[in-house]
Amino acid sequence: MFIDEVTIKLIGGHGGDGCTSFRHEKFVEMGGPDGGNGGRGGNIIFKGDPGLKTLIDLRYNKKIKGENGKNGSGALKTGASGTDTVIKVPVGTTVIDTETNLILCDITKPGEEYVVARGGKGGRGNASFKTNKMKAPKTSEYGLPGEEKVVKCELKLLADVGLVGFPSAGKSSLISVISNVKPKIAEYHFTTLSPNLGVVEVGKSSFVMADLPGIIEGASKGVGLGDKFLKHAMRTKIICYVVDMSATEGRSPIDDYEVLKEEIKEYNEKLYNKKSIIIATKMDLPSSIENLKEFKEKYKNETIIETSSITKKGLDTLTKKLLEILENIEEPLTYDNNEFESFVLYEFKEEKPYTITKENDHTWVLQGEKLETLLKKTRFNSDEASLRFAKKLKNLGVDEELKSLGAKEGDTVKILDNEFIYNEY
Repeated sequence: MFIDEVTIKLIGGHGGDGCTSFRHEKFVEMGGPDGGNGGRGGNIIFKGDPGLKTLIDLRYNKKIKGENGKNGSGALKTGASGTDTVIKVPVGTTVIDTETNLILCDITKPGEEYVVARGGKGGRGNASFKTNKMKAPKTSEYGLPGEEKVVKCELKLLADVGLVGFPSAGKSSLISVISNVKPKIAEYHFTTLSPNLGVVEVGKSSFVMADLPGIIEGASKGVGLGDKFLKHAMRTKIICYVVDMSATEGRSPIDDYEVLKEEIKEYNEKLYNKKSIIIATKMDLPSSIENLKEFKEKYKNETIIETSSITKKGLDTLTKKLLEILENIEEPLTYDNNEFESFVLYEFKEEKPYTITKENDHTWVLQGEKLETLLKKTRFNSDEASLRFAKKLKNLGVDEELKSLGAKEGDTVKILDNEFIYNEY
């Protein structure tokens, strides 16, 4: 089954907790704190695998979770990091964050890897808090949760040449006789329900050709098979408009070509502007001769190759012409040409790392990633840890802002699901 679009939830591994421990050995004075740090949570990594041709393996994995890091322990032992989870996907897979609609990665080479969801940072053990003033800290931290993302994986096939045309125009027959692929062929519309990739050999050279399912009028807006497979043409270097010259389906070759061009243009302007040629098929039929004459009269400036999959007419001319064009296309292909997706990992910055809102007369709600991260790390198992947390909030300016907003002694301050009592110092 050909699956080219899947949405999954990714959860990076949770970081291990730091350890609170003190060295206790006979005849060893002043042992001191020796709690180790927690290990990092496992990342979730996407890797291009040339052996895969579909995203079907991900269809049944709606949630993928990274391995958690191990907790730290005494004797300054750091917990083991969680093993990274490697997700193998076909080359040509684009991963999109559904929340921001940003492209997280675009895998275009075999073995290419990207960390899509990072594991959480391990918490620090109490040995990390030792200072000249604090000789025996009892504070340690919880590990942080890993990143959570819902991503959409889209597969866009990597091919040099893409065949587009109406159903039963002869695309499957053509690719079956000039390449190593053997698609299903029958005398009815939409025989091809998934793209076929074939390697075409020309002397000592070769290129990859993709037979894309038939386009009909309105395809760019989702009619018929719609734009489901048009996206696979985006990465091809040459678009071949396959036109049935026999008109045995009751359609005019000229009308077919105009509709094909219009649907491609409606779908994507850059796709429409790619290098293209016209392949006139079924030239073994008598009706094709007269239709081709009329077609050539109208499109005098277009490159038209006459072919017949039955008699093999024009196939050598076609493959040599395609190779010639490919060899003259400038490399490397750039993002501006839309051969591959451009992507940037953005960091959204705010003027301050928190916001304060008033829930009612005596309750204030604090929100902000930095505050919430600090809360998740803090282990409130001692006065020392609580004081350290309060000091951090004060240094961030939380106390001053609460006071300026009208907070009174004894008011409730909420961060996530935790509540604290506001005290003026």
